Amino acid sequence: MASKSGGKPSDRRAGKRKDRNQRMGQRVPELGYYLIVTDTEETEKNYFEGLRDSIPAELKDRLIIKVEKARTVELVEKALELVGKESQYRIPWIVFDRDQVKGFDEIIWTAEKNGVHAGWSNPCFEIWMYAYFGEMPAIRESYTCCDRFADKFEKVTGQKYFKNDKDVYRKLVQYGDFEKAVVLAERSLKKCVDDGKKLPSEMWPACMVQRLVVEILQKIKG
Repeated sequence: MASKSGGKPSDRRAGKRKDRNQRMGQRVPELGYYLIVTDTEETEKNYFEGLRDSIPAELKDRLIIKVEKARTVELVEKALELVGKESQYRIPWIVFDRDQVKGFDEIIWTAEKNGVHAGWSNPCFEIWMYAYFGEMPAIRESYTCCDRFADKFEKVTGQKYFKNDKDVYRKLVQYGDFEKAVVLAERSLKKCVDDGKKLPSEMWPACMVQRLVVEILQKIKG
């Protein structure tokens, strides 16, 4: 029996989705909806929320950044669950540190196999922030990296470093050099590969976070 509403079921579903989005005041963000799932409530979350808040007002409905938290072992699962709701335009990333994570390489492999980008850092996220100040020292332990970054941060900015600083992104932009940070991060990554290191867990100091930040900032700058 023909439906009273007419049209193919797929058309009706699309219509409902469109109606629902209009009711909620949503627009499909043409520059992308970045879904970033991290396993910390502090540094990474504050950094990316700072980046989100720096998006010019005229682009805020065209470029969306949403930061979610999940346990390390559930990062990929959480990303896939959330992206499945509007998979046609969500861009999923997981962001996490090497630190003492068990199965670090497996998490990255599973993410990539499922279409989720992995913004990893080895030994910790601070190694990426270190690059803003022109250095990526060869540090293997995350606690040592954090301590030395805190010293560097205070020396450069004149302010104490706190992992829960919600203003950390702005301070890095103000006192550091993002372009040089990207060059340094890519050079460090290449050196690890040239040295024969094949697994992310073996690559230190190194990170892939810069790929995500570069992609977002290129869209902001047009």
